[in-house]
Amino acid sequence: MRLQQKYRLAIGNGNYSYAIGQSYWGWIRHFIKFHQMQHPEVLGDDHIAQFLSFLAVQRHVSVSTQKQALSALVFLYKNVLHRQKVNLPSWSHAKRPRRLPTVFSILEANLILDQLHGSPKLAALLMYGAGLRLMEVLRLRVKDIDFHRHEIMVRDGKGSKDRRTLLPNKCIGLLQEHINHSSILHEQALAEGVCFVYLPSALNSKYPNAGKELAWQYIFASKQLSREPRTGNIGRHHINERNIQKSVKSAIYQAGINKHASCHTFRHSFATHLLESGYDIRTVQELLGHVSLNTTMIYTHVLNRGGRGVKSPVD
Repeated sequence: MRLQQKYRLAIGNGNYSYAIGQSYWGWIRHFIKFHQMQHPEVLGDDHIAQFLSFLAVQRHVSVSTQKQALSALVFLYKNVLHRQKVNLPSWSHAKRPRRLPTVFSILEANLILDQLHGSPKLAALLMYGAGLRLMEVLRLRVKDIDFHRHEIMVRDGKGSKDRRTLLPNKCIGLLQEHINHSSILHEQALAEGVCFVYLPSALNSKYPNAGKELAWQYIFASKQLSREPRTGNIGRHHINERNIQKSVKSAIYQAGINKHASCHTFRHSFATHLLESGYDIRTVQELLGHVSLNTTMIYTHVLNRGGRGVKSPVD
């Protein structure tokens, strides 16, 4: 069996997401190319350390990027090649720069939202109004919205964690429109005999009829049917995240905002503006889904108090 076939089997058995599977395989290919196309079976721990050092010293990658490369190679040797132990010698670690997140002011956020329409506008409202990540927005299903309790259930977020966050009033009308649109697309698909929808982990076997129910359909449903790459099943997935990213980038430019910003800046702004409004940092931590309070603490450094709240002598 070829290495790639073994790898796909191991990824499938481990219930890893499709995105993680693609990312890990990319790093494995990079590792093989770095060592002149030698098979990983003939490479040892020293070769892994050399590759990690190359990423830090020559490529100047970030800490998180180097960690992802390490995770991919550890997975390769333990789960694919079944090597019992991976004992790495010392290697050059990527440096962790101290960078503060970019944040929109309330005025800037509203100026950008005014430039958006349709799905990009709803996605931006959910990122800014509820603190969701872009992929958490696009993976929302009809059943995840509780209009009566004004809650959004974020399923299988970063770190495979579920959490609840608030449902902004401004999103309700647009959400109902999107759900109605998803319902129409779903009925059309059922009439054509298409009843597949992607479910994570082992939920496919637990809920075999989920594809026939509106509750499991994506709110940001794609107009086009597509083939699930791992199973080959034809169904309706959510829209591509790049469409939202391009729309938000264009809206930032049109609004005249001269900041190095992206979709994720809305999430940073959500946290910062809640803290500025006096909400408890523990509450903000839970809404964001952070495991550590230290992660949330970064927003205390970008509150709307320039120069640590010190008043300049010239003022």
